Amino acid sequence: MASFDATHSGGRFSRRGFLAAGAAGIAAASLPRRLSAATPPVLVTSIRSLSNPYHAVWKQGAEAFAKSVGAEHVTLVSEGNSEKGIADIRAMLAKTGGHMVLNSDPNDTPDARPIVEAATKAKAYVVTQWNKPSDLHPWDFNPYYISHIEFDGIASGKQIAEILFKAMGGSGGIVALGGMISTTAAIERKKGLDAALAANPNIKLLDFQVANWKATEAYTITSSLLTRFGDQIKGIWAANDDMGTGALEALRGEGLQGQVPIVGIDGIKAAVDAVKSGEYAATITSDPFWQGGMGLSLGYHAAMGTFDPAKEPKDHREFYGRVTLITKDNVAEYYKTHIDAQPVIDWNDIWGRCTGQIRPS
Repeated sequence: MASFDATHSGGRFSRRGFLAAGAAGIAAASLPRRLSAATPPVLVTSIRSLSNPYHAVWKQGAEAFAKSVGAEHVTLVSEGNSEKGIADIRAMLAKTGGHMVLNSDPNDTPDARPIVEAATKAKAYVVTQWNKPSDLHPWDFNPYYISHIEFDGIASGKQIAEILFKAMGGSGGIVALGGMISTTAAIERKKGLDAALAANPNIKLLDFQVANWKATEAYTITSSLLTRFGDQIKGIWAANDDMGTGALEALRGEGLQGQVPIVGIDGIKAAVDAVKSGEYAATITSDPFWQGGMGLSLGYHAAMGTFDPAKEPKDHREFYGRVTLITKDNVAEYYKTHIDAQPVIDWNDIWGRCTGQIRPS
């Protein structure tokens, strides 16, 4: 049997409650899920790793939503292993008899298909985020595959690059750190960087290296690039903040923090702190707290019959969510509302951050 890390808001997941939820799900398996209002579905989050600050906040949002509806919540972590991530989801579907809602950030783009197919077969409601094949669509798996959520990576990658170039004075060399090259976000953010470079001929890309979203890899790579290029490096572009803060540690080791601007994406606390201190020029956040809670809210409301996914327009089934740019101009306010305090979110406003249908790739 696949192993998984099952936790819920408030501590270890209750075995008695888990078995009860599973029994209820099995008993209701022949009925439409939305008729099971007396036994709310188990809420399940599937993410890469809780050591990643972005996913740690995602889990907090999931727990906040679960608490708001009094439902059980389980977190599954793949630790970057696609086989484990898919196996753990299948194990949870079996244990709950399919009476569950899944909010999944697939480890890799191809992983979304077996996850969606397994959930649909079990009549469990599922939302995916960030990664899925372009030919996999929620409307082909009605009503159980509710929505796929992304954030416009091309626009974000381009925007942070332009801010970086401005912080550099409009000319000079940069190095860039990319995410897992097969994932949608990494591919799109690199396209955004490329577009910004094409429009700014006085900026030279000295090197682009894949650091797989990880601070440790980014630190090692940046240290090597600093040795190789020295003071030719006038800025660092990172496809996420875990890598960006890893690069920042490498700069600190050379006493260059604040002298070489960095930009990233995710809005993790370390990056927001760096924006405050002037070591970071900007970060963009998709609000992982919202992602963690709203993905479950969509599934929960569908399961409870609040809406019928099959009747929703396509721009509710595959959509870009809203992002927030964090710079020195608004970092103090952002810190007050998202770092010092837990964000206040209306979990019933399920379509409030839709900004348009995802464009075909």
